[in-house]
Amino acid sequence: MTTHYVDLTVVPDAETGVPALLGTLYDKFHRTVVRQQGDAIGVSFPQYSVLPRDLGSTLRLHGTDSVLRTFLAEDWLRGVRDHVRRSDIAAAPDGAAHRLVQRRQFKSNVERMRRRRMQRKGETKEQATRAIPDSAAEKPNLPYVHLRSLSTGQPFCLFIALGPLQTAPTPGTFNTYGLGHGATIPWF
Repeated sequence: MTTHYVDLTVVPDAETGVPALLGTLYDKFHRTVVRQQGDAIGVSFPQYSVLPRDLGSTLRLHGTDSVLRTFLAEDWLRGVRDHVRRSDIAAAPDGAAHRLVQRRQFKSNVERMRRRRMQRKGETKEQATRAIPDSAAEKPNLPYVHLRSLSTGQPFCLFIALGPLQTAPTPGTFNTYGLGHGATIPWF
């Protein structure tokens, strides 16, 4: 259960903007969670907006007081410390709503979908193109953060979706991106 939080706000400079800094900070968070094999810290973006599409400049970490203290004690902010302002760990407000913060994946690359279909069904390129027209591509409309895959090294966009507001928390765990496997975080 996430009872406490800490805000990490990125501060841009003339050379590096908020999205790039937030991506670097989030990447460092993810790598640390992977290294620690953790599942007890959730994330949210308090300035989240769909119109305009924006995650804002603050990454909020949610967990218990002891989990957050242990996590922050590790020197995982090395390299971005000059660009990050950290709040004190605080208790989540009483009566706060709760919500699921999760990843949303889109099928936006029709060429990749066609190649997979050709491999799975033994079809020609023409057959796969007829089965999967260009209009089959989904157009993402959610805010995202640019990351680099730990396994392949390839850059990708991690799209963030919010579930509906709930009056009570839902217990559970978080993945290595701090996104809920059914677990909710306080939303305020």
